[in-house]
Amino acid sequence: MRAGGVFGQQTGSLPVGGPMEPWSAGFLDIHHISTGRGNSVLAIGPDGTSLMIDAGAAGGSTEAMGPARPDESRRPGEWIGRYALSHLKTTPKQELDYFVLTHFHGDHMGDVSPASPRARAGEYRLTGVTDVAELIPVRRLIDRDFPDYSYPAATTNEGALNYFKFARYGAAHGTRVERVEVGSHSQIALQHDAAKYPSFRVQNLAANGRVWTARGEEAAATFPDLKTLKPSEFPTENACSIALKVSFGAFSYYIGGDLTADTRFGSVPWMDIESAVAKVAGPTSVSALDHHGYFDGTGREFVRDMRSRVYVLQSWHASHPALSVLDELYSPVLSPGPHDVFSTGLVEAAHLADARLSDKMLSQHGHVVIRVAPDGSRFEVFVLDDTQEDGAVVSRWGPYLS
Repeated sequence: MRAGGVFGQQTGSLPVGGPMEPWSAGFLDIHHISTGRGNSVLAIGPDGTSLMIDAGAAGGSTEAMGPARPDESRRPGEWIGRYALSHLKTTPKQELDYFVLTHFHGDHMGDVSPASPRARAGEYRLTGVTDVAELIPVRRLIDRDFPDYSYPAATTNEGALNYFKFARYGAAHGTRVERVEVGSHSQIALQHDAAKYPSFRVQNLAANGRVWTARGEEAAATFPDLKTLKPSEFPTENACSIALKVSFGAFSYYIGGDLTADTRFGSVPWMDIESAVAKVAGPTSVSALDHHGYFDGTGREFVRDMRSRVYVLQSWHASHPALSVLDELYSPVLSPGPHDVFSTGLVEAAHLADARLSDKMLSQHGHVVIRVAPDGSRFEVFVLDDTQEDGAVVSRWGPYLS
C-alpha cells in the first residue's frame, strides 16, 4: 500500500501490457495525448459527452524537442484526431461535442508553414486543431476571443490567423463557435444523459484576465484597463489562457493552458494570474501543470492552493519542466502529503538537468489517462505507450481517493 490512499501499481483485472479497456458509461476519462509537439487533452464525460482541449502542432527546430510520437509519418493533429476516434468508439457519437482552445499559440492550436496542406473546404490550412476537425466533426468550438480576435491587440501570427479563418468558416457552416463565458458552469455541459449525472460540472475559471469569483457565475477583471498601458505592457498571450475545472462527485481536475505566475521580478504583480485562479480552483484531485512546468508557471501559490494528489506534466521540450517547479511540487512545506507526477514526454536534456527530482516521476513518457469511477470517489492513472498508434498499457497506478 502507498501512502495517501493509493494502492499498488497493478489493479483490477487488466494486466499491464494489454490494451486499455474502452470507456463505458458512468466513467470519466481524461486523456493527455502525447505527440511530442504540443498539448492536447481529450475528456469523455460519464454520459459519453466529448471535450477536447487544445491540439498542438509546434513547428521549428527539433533540436530541443523529443521525437515525434508515434512517428513523423503523419502531422501531430492527424495523430491526435486518430487517437480521439479510437477512444470515442464506445461513446454515443464519434464526434467532438466541444473543442476548447485555451489560447493562440502553435503548441496548442498548430503552427502553419508553406508545407501545410489546404483544407478540403475553407481558406485555411491543416495543422493541429484544423487537422483534428478534418477527421472528426466538431459541434461546438470555444475560444477566448471569438469573433473579433482583438484582445489585447490584433496579431500577425500566421498560426493564429489560420485558426481565425477556420473558426469563422465553421461559424458560417454549422459549427457553434463561441467566446468563453468566464464564470459559467453551463456553457460546457453533458449532452447525452445529463440528468443521470448531476454531480458532473465544468466551471469556466478564467480567460483574458477575468477570473471566476467563486460566487455563482460572477467573474472579475484582474488585468488593468488596456487604456492605462502601453502596447509593450499588454498582457501576454499565455496570461490570457482559458482555465477550466472539471468536477465529478468528489473528483476534480484543473487545466489552465499556459497561465503564468511571472511578475517580472515583482514589477508587474497583476501578471500573476495563475495564483488568482488557483485560489478559486483548488483543491483538486488532479492538475495539469500550467505552461508545461516552465519556469514562469506552476508557482508556489498554485501548489499551496491546488494540493493535488496527481500532477500531469505535458512536456515535449528541453525547457519542460524547470527544476524549481519539480522542487515545489514535491515540497512537503508547500503541500503536505504525497504527490505523484506523470509526464507525457520528458526530453533527455530535461531529464539530465532535473534528474535529482525527475527520477521521482512515476512516468516520463506516454499518454497519461485519468479514469474516474462512476461515483467519482476514486480514480486511476494509466500510462499508454506513445510509440505505437494503438499503444498498450505501460503502467497503471491507483486507485487514488478523490
